[in-house]
Amino acid sequence: MGKRTLNLSDELYDYILDNSLREPAVAQVLREETNRMLMSAMQTPPEQGQFLAMMVELMNARQILEVGTFTGYGALWMALSLPEGGKITSLDVDEKWCTMARKYWRQAGVEEKIELIIAPASESMRQLLNDHKANFYDIIFIDADKEGYLDYYELAIKLVRVGGLILLDNVLWGGSVINELNQGRDVCAIREVNKRVHLDDRVTMSLMPIGDGLTFAIRRK
Repeated sequence: MGKRTLNLSDELYDYILDNSLREPAVAQVLREETNRMLMSAMQTPPEQGQFLAMMVELMNARQILEVGTFTGYGALWMALSLPEGGKITSLDVDEKWCTMARKYWRQAGVEEKIELIIAPASESMRQLLNDHKANFYDIIFIDADKEGYLDYYELAIKLVRVGGLILLDNVLWGGSVINELNQGRDVCAIREVNKRVHLDDRVTMSLMPIGDGLTFAIRRK
């Protein structure tokens, strides 16, 4: 038995999907259509989508804030786990991807559970605070432009309730976080937010090797 997380071969990854994934048909069709796009690398992997849905159920979440919509795959998974009356507020700046999202949300019967706001995410999050949504959300999922992550995290701390969960995606950035020769703006921003969350006594946190790296931060105070 190993003392560290396994490196996944393609065969082992396929085994995990074969023995774990319960992807709804509509989500599969959306994922496959997204995978044919040039920007498909932004797609949430299916096992992570299922994991997000399980977090919604585990947290008994009713109010979710998603920072970064893309084609709506993650929101679709989470919306399917929301109880009656639950709501996802999803933020994005690009309407063209969200057209696809809306189509599949409608097919899945969850469109009424999702409010889409098209504007810069920091601006939208500050407006939510102005609209008395501080300490309001059960889960905040951050998967948007990496240079904005630190700002999104600090705003999320104010918007999530005590005991609520903040999730930050892509925190390993394909392994580039440990490559000192890579000083690109995205990877530097990821390193900065990783350090901030690790040292932040306002949260209980864990960085897990799920997908491209997923940080869990539960607000303590």
